[in-house]
Amino acid sequence: MILACQNISKAFGTNEILKNASFHIEEREKAALVGINGAGKSTLLKIIVGEMSADSGEVILSKGKSLGYLAQHQDLTGDLTIYQEVLQAKQYLIDIENKLRDLELEMKHEQGEQLEERMAAYTRLSHTFELENGYAYRSEVVGVLKGLGFDEEAFDKKISELSGGQKTRVALGRLLLTKPDIILLDEPTNHLDMESISWLEGYLMNYSGAVLIVSHDRYFLDRVVTKIVEIDAGKVMTFEGNYSAYSQKKAMLREAAYHAWMNQQQEIHHQEEVITKLKSFNREKSIRRAESREKMLEKMEVLDKPTEVRSDMRIRLEPRVVSGNDVLKVSHLSKRFPGQQLFTDLNFEIHRGERVAIIGNNGTGKTTILKILNGVVKPDGGEVELGTKVQIGYYDQEHQVLHMEKTIFQEISDAYPYLTNTEIRNVLAAFLFTDDDVFQPIHTLSGGERGRISLAKLMLSNANFLILDEPTNHLDIVSKEILEQALRDYTGTVLYVSHDRYFINQTATRILELTNQNLVNYIGNYDYYLEKKEELTNIYAPAAGSEVRQQEESSVKLDWKAQKEEQARQRKRENDLKKTEARIEELETRDGEIDEELSLPEVATDAARCIALSKEKAEIQAELEQLYEKWEELA
Repeated sequence: MILACQNISKAFGTNEILKNASFHIEEREKAALVGINGAGKSTLLKIIVGEMSADSGEVILSKGKSLGYLAQHQDLTGDLTIYQEVLQAKQYLIDIENKLRDLELEMKHEQGEQLEERMAAYTRLSHTFELENGYAYRSEVVGVLKGLGFDEEAFDKKISELSGGQKTRVALGRLLLTKPDIILLDEPTNHLDMESISWLEGYLMNYSGAVLIVSHDRYFLDRVVTKIVEIDAGKVMTFEGNYSAYSQKKAMLREAAYHAWMNQQQEIHHQEEVITKLKSFNREKSIRRAESREKMLEKMEVLDKPTEVRSDMRIRLEPRVVSGNDVLKVSHLSKRFPGQQLFTDLNFEIHRGERVAIIGNNGTGKTTILKILNGVVKPDGGEVELGTKVQIGYYDQEHQVLHMEKTIFQEISDAYPYLTNTEIRNVLAAFLFTDDDVFQPIHTLSGGERGRISLAKLMLSNANFLILDEPTNHLDIVSKEILEQALRDYTGTVLYVSHDRYFINQTATRILELTNQNLVNYIGNYDYYLEKKEELTNIYAPAAGSEVRQQEESSVKLDWKAQKEEQARQRKRENDLKKTEARIEELETRDGEIDEELSLPEVATDAARCIALSKEKAEIQAELEQLYEKWEELA
């Protein structure tokens, strides 16, 4: 055991976040901390690392073990570059390396015992340096930075110039390279693209220490962790297995707990009815029996009603009008920003009932495509055609469709003035906004709360073509699952951008990957995409430097003489093909004529003629057999 939490309790005012929470992490174990937004996951991590104190309980870290922590938001400052900042994780190796260089210089001028002492020290340090993989630490730093999505051109960028997401990636890289005995990660995949997430999965799966992760990325959790620590209504419960195994077990436990609560409620109701009846007899014996039953009820340990799976959040998306079968046609679409060509000549179509996910690395232009379709951004070229009766409902990750100065209530009432106050309140209650919550200004809300308002507007729009940009961002796992079910039940058409692979797996009927300025089509979900990615990318969107692209480039660079020779060979093959086809036609015609002759009565009685015709037919068949083979080669 490397880490243990024993009876941790924490409250903010009257809100008790953690109630006697206990769990432990073994050495090399990979575990996840899960729960709805506000359950106390980040609070528990801060208590473990000492950034916040618990009201009661204790955190025990094994003696001599180191702990590393990545918070959700990083505030790195300074004039160091990305490479220099991450290289600091290897400072102890840099110090050893500098000491070795100093000893080398000193040994040039030493003799006798002093030289022997220097040589012994040099040998010890060299051995330590080698054991710590000192000769490869710089390439290790480069490998981690590239894995987290930084290309070498970005290595010299200063920390002060980076966005919040980039700073988080830098902090993650530095943490991974320090290699603590246990790493605590709070939403590590939030600012990573799919390739970087996949790289991080592999890194953590093979990590020699223990890992405790807070994440809403269920696909990531399925791949990495072997234990789930759940916080539910302040209580902590541990489940062995990955997220999918936990989800199944949790559903079974919830159902069993609900049945136990229902049975107990029925028993309590039954006993209360019996007590009332006994008291109504108004006799000493019956009253004593009633009192006895009352005491029994008082001693009964009444079960709490199990918390239901966000049944109070209701999303029902339904189009008002059915669109035509052809929903969207995009032809020769191109877009460039200063210094960056996003894509050229993109072509794709979407048909009614499809749920299409656009995926790709950060910066490839996925969100730009959605903005072009919604008229937010103008393309440099190409056409966008909507089908008949298509009505778009748009959800953007930046929530630009929301008016920050308005209250929640005003946002809905101004967008849908025909709704009554009661109807507006009912809709907002379905998205967990009740009582005075509805009068909060939108600019004061969290990302998850703004996301719920955008979803409420989307539900009211009755659109038949939903265009969604990162719809699961800021949603907790339960809310994601509710949205997944709503999209699966939706009878309209959906086009969305998402990095949530589990969400894609659950909802997509088709995937379009934006890579190398081209779209590659996969008719299936995310698992199908992974299976076919390498094969289809090489065919439809080869990268510069790939084998297919190299072949294309080499053919373009043939010199004039080689091109002429190739053209001559091509012409000869075409001529040979025409001659072969003509000869086949000639022989097949003659073969048909022979069949007609052999059927004539006068030929059938002429033995010599029959033999001659049969021989000619056999020769024709033999030659045709050769010509068919030759035609296949030429064609």
